Amino acid sequence: MSATAVSPPRAILFDRDGTLVTDVPYNPDPAQVRPVSGARAAVESVRAAGLSCGVLTNQSGIGRGLLNREQVDAVNARIEELLGPFDVWEICPHHPDDGCRCRKPEPGMILAACRRLGLDPSEVAYIGDIGADIDAATAAGATGVLVPTPVTRREEVEAADLVAENLAEAISLLLEGRP
Repeated sequence: MSATAVSPPRAILFDRDGTLVTDVPYNPDPAQVRPVSGARAAVESVRAAGLSCGVLTNQSGIGRGLLNREQVDAVNARIEELLGPFDVWEICPHHPDDGCRCRKPEPGMILAACRRLGLDPSEVAYIGDIGADIDAATAAGATGVLVPTPVTRREEVEAADLVAENLAEAISLLLEGRP
């Protein structure tokens, strides 16, 4: 983890798959939603601190024709049942080849969430599990925190300024400036 001092943000945004819930590729089924260990406590601590919280997620399965928006919305509704309501959701439905500005590592979803929350990106942190998440935060001017999983590549960990072992440590780092 970096020793960089962190100013407490006014909002914390989360990646969905692999960060808040177990990654089930192109999941169309709310019954398959499983929060990762500590997800509910992490989100509740953000709310208890009086911060806005939201979820940003690439859902290229829509653009690939593997699932539809209604299925993604049903999965997201299940996530809210398990973790509580979020202030903002941003979803990129595009195929990776579409060249959109919202698909991470592009900053579009973070910038859109900031506009909806009335915040400057510098007042926002984004927690994710892969380099594209951190790259999106950096491109938007937000603080990125990487919480590696088995799919996170070593070079992504090495490139990240802020790395936390789990969601609780990421939240502590952001709210208290220390792990």
